[in-house]
Amino acid sequence: MTGWSCLVTGAGGFLGQRIIHLLVKEEELQEIRALDKVFKLETREEFSRLQTKTKITLLEGDILDAQCLRTACQGISAVIHTAAIIDTTGIIQRQTVINVNLKGTQLLLDTCIQASVPFFIYTSSIVVAGPNSYKEIVQNGHEEEHHETTWTASYPYSKKLAEKAVLAANGSTLKNGGNLWTCSLRPMYIYGEGSRFLSGIVNRALGNNGVLENNGKFSVANPVYVGNVAWAHILACRALRDPKKAVSIQGQFYYISDDTPHQSYDDFHYNLSKEWGLRPDSRLRLPLSLRYWLAFLLETVSFLLSPIYKYQPPLNRYLLTVSNSVFTFSYKKAQRDLGYKPLTTWEEAKEKTVEWIGFLVEEHKGALKKKTP
Repeated sequence: MTGWSCLVTGAGGFLGQRIIHLLVKEEELQEIRALDKVFKLETREEFSRLQTKTKITLLEGDILDAQCLRTACQGISAVIHTAAIIDTTGIIQRQTVINVNLKGTQLLLDTCIQASVPFFIYTSSIVVAGPNSYKEIVQNGHEEEHHETTWTASYPYSKKLAEKAVLAANGSTLKNGGNLWTCSLRPMYIYGEGSRFLSGIVNRALGNNGVLENNGKFSVANPVYVGNVAWAHILACRALRDPKKAVSIQGQFYYISDDTPHQSYDDFHYNLSKEWGLRPDSRLRLPLSLRYWLAFLLETVSFLLSPIYKYQPPLNRYLLTVSNSVFTFSYKKAQRDLGYKPLTTWEEAKEKTVEWIGFLVEEHKGALKKKTP
């Protein structure tokens, strides 16, 4: 393989940083361009320490800035596009989410065609597949089955349309006469050290006398460790660049999971945090069907008030459904086509995540001591 270069969008994020940690070890890779809106000082220092044979160029810019994307893509061999707004609660303005997740992806695809970038790997999500109802049951689903979200909530809607754009662009003619080859990865719920979602759950529990939220009791999920998702991206990049493997991968999507035990979200969060004294909420909850209709009423109120007042409902039907469905998927197709198998075992992933949660607990204790006069 001759020398090549790779652009990673969302490079300062939870997953993007892990991808760069693995990318620097790739053979013949001369440059990584890391693009994000802003890089924290600690991320800059971390990437600086990674610089060995591979040059890491940090680019701060917006995914919706055409000039920024032209600069980022110039002379690049492959793009790994992880940049996205993840919003399951509806807090962020709908158009903002759609602009970044969908328009940003379309703009990046167009820029790749103009800059003759031949390979494009997209970080999609399990949410593009559903679930559409908490009564729907999918266990060890696979790519040959048709699963597609029908939700109009900004996050699943924008990710679904962005993935369709990426896969439809496969085979497009580049400015230099070559072709653009694309594929998409659909990770399950991603966990691990640095997860903002997980830190939010832990910090809210610490602020509630160590009692965890009771929101996903009826689910069966198969969470995936962040390091394994990053590894799948590296393998997809290798496979797309390998003419022998590329034929079966071009224009395809892959579910990415690992060997984390299937369990409810509530049990999962408890299993990761119980060592630090966090405990489940034992209070009775309203039946799921009643909570669903309550969410519908609150959403209706929000809609009716929208011309004069921005009311954010405390729960919504989409989040209730996603948090309480039996919805698991196999990684066999990724294993077959990409040679994917988890880099990190469940035991190792659990140990690392539990240790990190311990740091969160200590930070919380430290913050409380400072507040105490």
